[in-house]
Amino acid sequence: MSINMRIGINGTGSLSTLDEVIAEAKRTEADGFDSFWIAQIFGMDALTALAVVGREVPRIELGTAVVPTYPRHPMMMAGQALTVQLATQNRLALGIGLSHQIVIESLWGYSYEKPIRHMREYLSALLPLLNGDSVEVKGEDITCIGGVDVQGAEAPPVIVAALGAQMLKLAGSNGCGTITWCTGERALLTHVVPKITAAAEAADQAAPRVIAGLPVCVTSDPEAAYAVVAEQLSLYGGLPSYRAMLDIEGAEGPADVAIIGDEQHVAAALTRLADGGVTEFSAVIAAPKAEDRARTWDLLKSLI
Repeated sequence: MSINMRIGINGTGSLSTLDEVIAEAKRTEADGFDSFWIAQIFGMDALTALAVVGREVPRIELGTAVVPTYPRHPMMMAGQALTVQLATQNRLALGIGLSHQIVIESLWGYSYEKPIRHMREYLSALLPLLNGDSVEVKGEDITCIGGVDVQGAEAPPVIVAALGAQMLKLAGSNGCGTITWCTGERALLTHVVPKITAAAEAADQAAPRVIAGLPVCVTSDPEAAYAVVAEQLSLYGGLPSYRAMLDIEGAEGPADVAIIGDEQHVAAALTRLADGGVTEFSAVIAAPKAEDRARTWDLLKSLI
């Protein structure tokens, strides 16, 4: 059985060393998956890690899900992303996002007053820079004057993490799509897909990529898996952007949108996402037991 949706593995959370990241990416490629993703949180630098992975793993797409924009000036982001393109033979998918107010203001000291404006101005600088053009952006949040010259690198697709209506409109009209997290089936199919698709059509852009990142576990003990996910992801349920998506879902917390069950249950859930317009699945395997992880991996592999 296969489904009409690209399937990738997101190694965030389960990998603590660069050697582990490389090994997981190698296995992901060897088993035929379409992509390998890691997040930029409070550990190793995602773009640097993928540059190293790209020298060891020669074929599949390598993506960030996601890199926060606030601490990286667009010119620095462009230079680093294009350097990763050189290291990976132009296989980077550059996922970027706003992060969250508590991180941006409380931990880093930036203003989060106008996040949509910030992203709009950021993209107005980043996208031309990635294409080799010089820019002169003098916005209220972003000033960027000049260019980046990285010979031999192609502009990577820019995937904008977007959940709210305004961000989805921005992602559809300016980016190549969106990558989501803690966003379940109902929110994806009734909110994310239609809004970003309409925005892309209105801007005469190509059909956007909609990459759904969710915890997934094939198991005979769904209650145990649910408890693990609920504990590990409890923080996300209190973050406003995720809370809004959980409210659309009618979900109490992130564990309620995880895909947990036997092979038939998980395959059916992924098929519904694909049929509803989700173009890609970024699997975060959340398995409490090694045998569950193996079952989950095998089921995902069988759906490619």
